[in-house]
Amino acid sequence: MAEVATKKLLENDKVIVWELLLEPGESTGVHRHELSYIVHVIEGSTLRATDGNGENAAEITLQPDDTFFFEIRDGIATSGGLSTPTTHDAKNVGAGRYREIMVEIK
Repeated sequence: MAEVATKKLLENDKVIVWELLLEPGESTGVHRHELSYIVHVIEGSTLRATDGNGENAAEITLQPDDTFFFEIRDGIATSGGLSTPTTHDAKNVGAGRYREIMVEIK
């Protein structure tokens, strides 16, 4: 199973800070979120998320400066009206590069 993002920037006893960078057509690989997390979008694009079996595809277009708090509960990560299984894959299906900073809360 893949890591939750591309590069770990910092880890201490309270948080793990990641950078996720996806060029058009790139995918995160199937990964699982076990900790609630904050996402801050730096470069936006359209992502297609699928569950751990590659099914139930959903697309979302994320804009620069979008910020979300995803709470992990019962195998689902939710933020307001957004939700995704905690085990999923995300693929950049947009025309531009996607970049975010993710902070997992320990």
